[in-house]
Amino acid sequence: MKLVRGLWKLLVGIKDGLVLIAMLIFFGTLFLALSIKPNSTLPSSGALVIDLDGTLVEQPAETDPLTLLAGNGGIARETRLRDLERALQAAAESNGVKAIVLDLDSFAGGEQATIAAAGRALDKARAAGKPILAYATGYGDDGYQLASHATEVWLNPLGGVILTGPGGSRLYYKGLMDRLGITAKIYRVGAFKSAVEPYMRSDQSPEAREANQALANALWSTWTAEVGKARPKAKLAAYVERPTAIIGEAGGRMSQAALNAGLVDRLGDRNAFDSRVAAIAGSAGGSSLNGFKAIPLDRWASAHPEKSGGTPIGVLTVAGDIVDGDAPPGAAGGTTISDLLLDELGRKRIKALVVRVDSPGGSVTGAETIRSAILQAKGLGLPVVVSMGGLAASGGYWISTPADRIIADPATITGSIGVFGILPTFQGSLAKLGLSADGVKTTPLSGEPDVFRGTSPQFDAMMQGSIEDVYRRFTGLVAQSRKLPIERVREIAEGRVWAGATARQIGLVDGFGSVDDAIAEAAKLAKLDPAKVRPLYIEKPLNPWKEMIRSLIDPDNDSSEAGSRTFWGVVANGPDQALVAALANARRVLGGPAIQVRCLECASAATPPRPADIRAARSLLAWAVR
Repeated sequence: MKLVRGLWKLLVGIKDGLVLIAMLIFFGTLFLALSIKPNSTLPSSGALVIDLDGTLVEQPAETDPLTLLAGNGGIARETRLRDLERALQAAAESNGVKAIVLDLDSFAGGEQATIAAAGRALDKARAAGKPILAYATGYGDDGYQLASHATEVWLNPLGGVILTGPGGSRLYYKGLMDRLGITAKIYRVGAFKSAVEPYMRSDQSPEAREANQALANALWSTWTAEVGKARPKAKLAAYVERPTAIIGEAGGRMSQAALNAGLVDRLGDRNAFDSRVAAIAGSAGGSSLNGFKAIPLDRWASAHPEKSGGTPIGVLTVAGDIVDGDAPPGAAGGTTISDLLLDELGRKRIKALVVRVDSPGGSVTGAETIRSAILQAKGLGLPVVVSMGGLAASGGYWISTPADRIIADPATITGSIGVFGILPTFQGSLAKLGLSADGVKTTPLSGEPDVFRGTSPQFDAMMQGSIEDVYRRFTGLVAQSRKLPIERVREIAEGRVWAGATARQIGLVDGFGSVDDAIAEAAKLAKLDPAKVRPLYIEKPLNPWKEMIRSLIDPDNDSSEAGSRTFWGVVANGPDQALVAALANARRVLGGPAIQVRCLECASAATPPRPADIRAARSLLAWAVR
């Protein structure tokens, strides 16, 4: 009988494999057929449509094709910042692009500094004379930050604008862990290293509250300055400080209140908006009454590839959690990134190196692997400039220490120079179940870490000593690279998180600017003319087969829930994202390496949940409510 069951399982496995192969062949053939369709050419003129259905990121995460085929968790679109910037630059220079449309109905947000970079690209297109029209049913902080750079901001009459600013609650697990009998062994250095506080407290410590409030205030100040500059006539301060009164003066109509305050320019539904765009960019004709000539962003960006002429300046992308070993795009695998850089150095093509960092950190060994490879570039005489994106904290700052110069954004979240380790033990849980554990030892460390009986004092001392040693190394690297006394570094370290505007004042960064500014700076350090260089991106490309399957399974990339296209859907999305982010943070901490240089508090403050986080959180919630 066992033989029959084994044969049956083998046959089922072969069948599943053949079905998958057949589907891949089918999709591949379909993809080729669609690629050569006569109407696949770009329109000669029209409006460039930037439909940000999902998040704006530094580097999109690679999609798991098996997850797509199984239909688990949906598909979340991620738009790469530099593709958007390149498309807007090309649109600004094109006579065929008559207008730019920002469709923000399903925009899920992004890091504040990332959105600010997109806003600067919009400003350049606007300065070139391109009308920019933004539309949404409801605007939150992220969507309005981007929309504020438009020449016309449209709002659905049934919608509204809700501006909340940084801040909010955070989950603390100590009470639940006590009820379950789980003990969290915490090893850390830094009074402000609050990533582990949810496992050891029921609320935030005074030090964490001070740091979190300072960070939120700095980010909000930067946000209001950007939006205020983009829309100087808007009564932004009054709208934020007296929302109830202002909405009451408009008779309870939130859309009218936003119009009265100058936050939006026009109220109208999608038909009215499309008609307005058609009047500027031309009518699509045919059976569509209000349709306009549309130029899709992805096809426009593909038709305008990155610059290929000029002296190459290497741009090494380090985006996502830093992990040991290999990792796909969207995560920073220490071995993957190191190998990519070392391979490029072996080709002897690049004349300088820019390290583009957008990471909350993670594994200390993974971070050190990347830093070591960057040091080899310096050893070859290449100038190194770090360009910080939305996040460059903890391990993200660790890998920045070899830089000759560090350029950030005022809204970059950085610092978090601290180290921690966390290990759950279950002696209390076993006792609640009537279980116990016992055994023998041959050395003081036999069976350690003992998750059944609790760790020994010897093991705890060893772990804490390792944490302190890594912290001394971390602060020493910062002191050496930033040319600061170690006492000063310790004052601004201890895991404290800083906004870029403050980080410049205390010496953690050298100046503000974009990745293009960093490339120009690297060219100058290499004694090259910035006008005659080009970026050569050093990163693992997305798997074309996986992306093909993704585009064919969901060609419209409609990742949003139906409710997110309504105003209250935008409002309700916030708590859902906060819960997902909290669960993702817990998974990262408990599932991470023993010693971590990670800034979870700043990652949750700045970054919308990624597809893997959403899938993991949904699975956990589904299990919990069974």
